[in-house]
Amino acid sequence: MKKTLFSVALIASSFLSTANAADYTVDTSGAHASINFKIQHIGFSWLTGRFNKFDGSFSYDENNIEASKIVINIDTTSIDSNHAKRDKHIRTDDFLDTNKFATAKFVSTKVEDKGNGALSITGDLTLHGVTKSLVLDANKVGEGKDPWGGYRIGFSATTKITMKDFGIDSNFGDISFDLQIEGIRK
Repeated sequence: MKKTLFSVALIASSFLSTANAADYTVDTSGAHASINFKIQHIGFSWLTGRFNKFDGSFSYDENNIEASKIVINIDTTSIDSNHAKRDKHIRTDDFLDTNKFATAKFVSTKVEDKGNGALSITGDLTLHGVTKSLVLDANKVGEGKDPWGGYRIGFSATTKITMKDFGIDSNFGDISFDLQIEGIRK
């Protein structure tokens, strides 16, 4: 009897520890996710923009946050700084060289729980053919059932990069990124 109760308790605790683990697809079709950036324009103002096309997926388990993973693929040809002539120049080999490097990719390597919904996500960013490690400072925004019968979870994150670190000769200082990621449970 004790062995049976122990076995049931072990199975139940195993189920409960994985009940919150889930895989999500980043909701780009509903425009509930965005990758925005800003960079100083010759020291006088901020130039802002975004990437209009990207996709990704992630896994998240609030009971085992360190096991979480995220992959984001960015179509670099979709850069949008609200100025067509500038965007055309940014796509050239002076900057992103989108003919050779049409995709950038972020793959997490470590997720740390900082408490109260704060996360530190370390990962490899491949941009312009160069892969470098960077850290996203992230916060869980919320989660729950959506009006369409699905389940969603959202995160907000920031990070900075320097173009020279990715083999881009022009150096205009740090580029700040702001990511808003809402995932739909698969």
